Amino acid sequence: MPDRKLPITDYKADLVVIGAGSGGLSAAAGAAMFGLKVVLYEKHEMGGDCLNYGCVPSKALLSAAKAAQSARDAGKFGVNVAAPTTDWTGVKAHVRHAIDTIAPVDSQERFEGLGVTVIREAASFADPDTIISATTRTRARRIVVATGSTAFIPPIEGLADAPYLTNETLFSMPDFPEHLVILGGGPIGMEMAQAFTRLGAKTTVIEMGRALGKSDPAHAAVAIGALRDEGVTLLEGHKAVRVSSDGGRIKVHAEHKGDTKVIEGSHLLVAVGRRAMLDGLDLEAGKVEFDRKGVVVGNNLRSRSNSRVWALGDAAGREQFTHVAGWHASVFARRAFFKQGTEADSLPIPAVTYTSPEVAQVGLTEAEAREKHGDDVATSCFPFHENDRAIAEGKTLGEAKLVIRKGAILGASIVGEGAGDILQLVSVAMSNGLKVKDLTNFISPYPTRAEIVKRAASAHFTEALTGKSARRLVGLLQRIP
Repeated sequence: MPDRKLPITDYKADLVVIGAGSGGLSAAAGAAMFGLKVVLYEKHEMGGDCLNYGCVPSKALLSAAKAAQSARDAGKFGVNVAAPTTDWTGVKAHVRHAIDTIAPVDSQERFEGLGVTVIREAASFADPDTIISATTRTRARRIVVATGSTAFIPPIEGLADAPYLTNETLFSMPDFPEHLVILGGGPIGMEMAQAFTRLGAKTTVIEMGRALGKSDPAHAAVAIGALRDEGVTLLEGHKAVRVSSDGGRIKVHAEHKGDTKVIEGSHLLVAVGRRAMLDGLDLEAGKVEFDRKGVVVGNNLRSRSNSRVWALGDAAGREQFTHVAGWHASVFARRAFFKQGTEADSLPIPAVTYTSPEVAQVGLTEAEAREKHGDDVATSCFPFHENDRAIAEGKTLGEAKLVIRKGAILGASIVGEGAGDILQLVSVAMSNGLKVKDLTNFISPYPTRAEIVKRAASAHFTEALTGKSARRLVGLLQRIP
């Protein structure tokens, strides 16, 4: 509970936002620009996890690692350079510069300039329509919970007593790791494994199931193979059961088919997933129902138990992506301010793992589509090794795959250089109800990697356009003067 010895300022607001991450900031900015009175609470850093500990620093680190790998690969292009060495202080400075460059967009000063009252204190519910902090009490017409998520720490014996890292401490650790052991083979774990390997560390990933398990299995295998070729050690099907530390070394005891293996390293990164950050909100006082995933909401993102309350982003218990939080803010604004019926699941959600090669996915995977629709599903693929731009760049690993049913695009997966950017063609098509034939009906500039989407769509019609019936028709048409 807040310290009631401090003087209390009372506010009345059209909207209270708890959390200054992607979803919360977008909701606050939109409401303020509509002329509404907004109070924004943030107990940590403006910009939330994405700016300070997630998307931005991780992609900056990946860029540094890519520069190191480019130096190693330069000889393939007839350019000879010295073997790269890593200045960890310099790498961290690059990461910090990226954060600092973006930070003003999310800053307290900018939002106060928009007319938002920013309270840099922890917030909690006092009752269903009142939010309190150490020095404030705000009664609000609407309340948005956009508190994001934090790294999930599994209940592994000895882990709590070990000096482990999470995404919140990884990018500022004082010393570069000699051997980084990573718990979790999801996108974060695999991205960081490749990044630190490229920067010169030894890395071992321990994954209880299959690495990149939510991605198309064949495409995940392409990326995993590339990481292993670069030196990443990946232990799939291994369950970490105990962690110990001694003399500055970390030991992870992992079980696999009845045997126990001990992996020893200099640093340990925990990246097994994330949990919604609802601690300290006193949701019970606000009559806000929640579960282990987050606030219980419908497709309108509105609390099922308190209609004043909305949850956005990771707090809504759905996909945990920054772009999803931004979309949720749009759904909130459309429904709350314009009384539209937009729903959170009305658009397909893209997901990208930023390894090299990238693995990008939108809609259903082939396996998911076949489970839902049976044999009434077709796929159409086109490889990068037949894409002229990829050939010119010497980066031909991967392919594009479209998942199709009766001409409709159910999903797509792309593995390859720049897959995340290329996937947006399919995202636009799916979001606007276009058919696979529409992906053939545009002029793609040559040579571009994104042309692979058009070629994959065209390949779906190859048999129909070159079969006996088509030949017969063309033959008949040639008789017409």
